[in-house]
Amino acid sequence: MKADVLVVGAGFAGSVIAERCASAGRQVLLIDKREHVGGNAYDESDAQGVLVHRYGPHIFHTNAPLVSEYLSQFTDWIPYEHRVLASLDKKLYPIPINQTTINRLYGLSLDEAGVARFLESVREPRSPIRTSEDVVLSTIGRDLCDKFFRGYTRKQWGLDLSALSATVAARIPVRTNSDDRYFTDSFQKMPAEGFTAMFARILEHPRIHVELGIDFRELRQRAEWKLLFYTGPIDEYFDFRFGPLPYRSLRFEHQHLSGVEQFQPVGTVNYPKDDDLFTRITEFKHLTGQQHSGTSIVREYSTSEGDPYYPIPRPENNEIYQKYATEAASERLAFFVGRLAQYRYYNMDQVVAAALKASETVLKAS
Repeated sequence: MKADVLVVGAGFAGSVIAERCASAGRQVLLIDKREHVGGNAYDESDAQGVLVHRYGPHIFHTNAPLVSEYLSQFTDWIPYEHRVLASLDKKLYPIPINQTTINRLYGLSLDEAGVARFLESVREPRSPIRTSEDVVLSTIGRDLCDKFFRGYTRKQWGLDLSALSATVAARIPVRTNSDDRYFTDSFQKMPAEGFTAMFARILEHPRIHVELGIDFRELRQRAEWKLLFYTGPIDEYFDFRFGPLPYRSLRFEHQHLSGVEQFQPVGTVNYPKDDDLFTRITEFKHLTGQQHSGTSIVREYSTSEGDPYYPIPRPENNEIYQKYATEAASERLAFFVGRLAQYRYYNMDQVVAAALKASETVLKAS
């Protein structure tokens, strides 16, 4: 088996790289150990005909015109602004925390300036800011931290806020106004026919050959290529020579509710208290705009075992990664791109941007 370019992984990073290389005249072999393309963004119709995301909700948003313009070649879009509520004591509160959250929780009627003063009065300044606990306490204080963040974090990461790098909590803003959108990016839309249909169009190029259900560790013994783009776990590529990198995994419990047109008022409801073993419930019809007499939901459970989903941001884990990154830099014709290959908590648009940049850089140099 021969190819100019071998791409390992058919998610966003691998698919975009494969398309860019094929459009530049290279013969591309794209492989994935799963039986489908799309990586974790894969969606499909369930048995009742509702379009669901098999690996949990994927909401596309970006401030990068380069990314949205590139993907728009392969899909039409429908508008969608994601909204998230947190369930506490059978009441629902907007997340990220905003003016409505605080007024509803504490029975207040503060305006935007009043919310700013309230947050200033409850925050616990921390210096230096090293952990996610430092970020949250210094922004919203202890009560809001314990209600909305501490239990959720323990379930999601298997660690207390104090054991996670500051970058995790820094991803979630706090607002003094009533904006209840989860994201504020300029481009917030969903692929009109779903992510899988978009991936199929990205990979339609005649110089791309896709093989699924193939493990790279087996293929590398019999295939030949000139360039390799690897998007899988970097520690696995190097046979775990510096030890395994820690990842957080997920378990999904999908359910269809016949005769129920709407299960919850927004796309996702978080369950931050320890009483509920799952972290959140997503109802897919909110995301897709699909009309159906029933509805399909998914409960998410965070686990320590299973497919790698989230790199765990801790200094000691980054130290292990840097050893692998040094090894990767010495691989003259192999390039490592994506969340698992770069051990980085990328959003989808960031993965696309990294893939576009990597393929352009490598193709120019070769």
